[in-house]
Amino acid sequence: MQMAFRVAAGPVVRRPNTSLLSLFTAKSHTSSTKFLPNPTPLLNQNGPRFSIRAISGTTVDPVAPKKDINEEKSPENWKIKMLYDGECPLCMREVDMLRERNKGYGTIKFLDISSDEYRPEENEGLDYETVMGRIHAILSDGTVVTDVEAFRRLYEAVGLGWVYAITKYEPIATIADSVYGVWAKYRLQITGRPSLEEVLEARRKKEEMCKDSKACKM
Repeated sequence: MQMAFRVAAGPVVRRPNTSLLSLFTAKSHTSSTKFLPNPTPLLNQNGPRFSIRAISGTTVDPVAPKKDINEEKSPENWKIKMLYDGECPLCMREVDMLRERNKGYGTIKFLDISSDEYRPEENEGLDYETVMGRIHAILSDGTVVTDVEAFRRLYEAVGLGWVYAITKYEPIATIADSVYGVWAKYRLQITGRPSLEEVLEARRKKEEMCKDSKACKM
C-alpha cells in the first residue's frame, strides 16, 4: 500500500539543538532517570496545530484460488436443477442470464457437469455423456425433463415463462424439439470444440492420470 502524507499549513516551531534521534537514544540509555519529559506534540500551544493525514492508495488483494462453480451457494428452496456444460461458450450466455435473473427468485440450482465435482449419483444417475447429448433439468421431486421442456421449466422458474409458452402446444412442441435436437447434435462443432467422442476420451485419460495423483484434486 502506498502512503502519502499531507501536512496542514502553519508556522514551523523548532526546538533549539535537539533532534528526535538524540532524544530517543538518550531515553533508551537512561531508564533510571527522567531525562525526557512526557512526550508532547511539536506544536505551538497558542498557535495552529500540525496534523498528519494518511491517504491510502489502491490496495491489491492477493489472488484467491478460483472457486468451483458447484461451490456457489445454492438456494435452499430450489424448484429445478439445471445441468449445464460450463465449457460451452454459447451455453454460458444463457446460463449467466438465468443465474442473474435467479438472484431475485432463488428457484434454480445450477450444476456444471464439466466440473470434477459433478456426481451422477446425486443427480438421478445422469452421467456426463448423457447430459452432454442434450439439456437436462431435474425438478425438486426428482422428475427429469429434457430438451425444450427443460428450457420452458427453467424460464418459468424465474418469471420468463412467456418466452417458451407457445412450445406447450402442438405442432410447435414437436418442431421446437426437432430444431433443438439439431443444435444439440452439432453444438460442439458449431462452438469450435472437439467432437463428443474426443471430449469423452480426453476426460477418460484425465481420470486415469489423476486417479493416484493429488495434484488433480487441488
